[in-house]
Amino acid sequence: MHHPLPSTPCYLNGVYTPLCDAKVSVMDRGFVFGDGIYEVAPVYAGRPFRFAQHMARLERSLQEMRIANPLTRDQWLAVTLQLVAHGAAAAGSAVADIDQIVYIQITRGVAMRDHVMPSNMVPTVFAMASPMRGHDRQQREQGVACVTADDFRWKKAHIKSTSLLGSVFARQISHDAGALETVMFRDGFLSEAAASNVWVVKDGVVLGAPRNNLVLEGIRYGLIEEICQAAGIPFALRKISKAEVQEADELLLSSATKEVLAITTLDGVPVGHSSHRGRPGLVAARLYAAYQQAKRAA
Repeated sequence: MHHPLPSTPCYLNGVYTPLCDAKVSVMDRGFVFGDGIYEVAPVYAGRPFRFAQHMARLERSLQEMRIANPLTRDQWLAVTLQLVAHGAAAAGSAVADIDQIVYIQITRGVAMRDHVMPSNMVPTVFAMASPMRGHDRQQREQGVACVTADDFRWKKAHIKSTSLLGSVFARQISHDAGALETVMFRDGFLSEAAASNVWVVKDGVVLGAPRNNLVLEGIRYGLIEEICQAAGIPFALRKISKAEVQEADELLLSSATKEVLAITTLDGVPVGHSSHRGRPGLVAARLYAAYQQAKRAA
């Protein structure tokens, strides 16, 4: 089935062009090898959220990939704001009346096929804005179902690489099961979900997987840590066994689009032990409320 693309302007190699008309070479290494990185930044009512942190992660990914950043942070911000203005106009809305997601992708560029990284490449730079797809009120109030799987991806998950086939397979597992996300474990310890970070709440403590090469450090890592510190909620990053996840009082997902979302069923089993068993818990509610406050203060 052909899915027609919108005519909303995107940014491609310095030019704003309708998305439906944007073209890159078939020899682009992003197409041939998945040799590139990406970033996804939320923009609330025209205000980029945690933009400096998104840019810092983009720079870390580029450095790992040995690709020079093609734009300065000020230039990235200008591109982002221009795309958001185009996106609002396409939606018939004022910029302040719509929340959007800005997707940025940088590949190594165009060259004849060879696994070795060519030197002196001109990166291919692409960015687009799209309306933010929030989760509906029922998911917020009732939580979501997830399933578990082994983490079969490569061991450089800290790079936000466009080579996402492992995550595509992982997300398909939950889709086929009628669940929202796939919570993954590597050698018996929690890593992350297909397109989200995962948080465990036990005895009032918020726990997350360590910052290392096995997990893409979501921008919400720092945000949730800040929220917990401000609210007096104990917070720790450490290895978390599958048994600890299964015995959690609460489980949470976080991402740019999910924000903070409670997992209330894991592999068909209700999460938790108290009166909140199978329902979003108190910590989830506190983190979500504080997240909304951080958005408003941005």
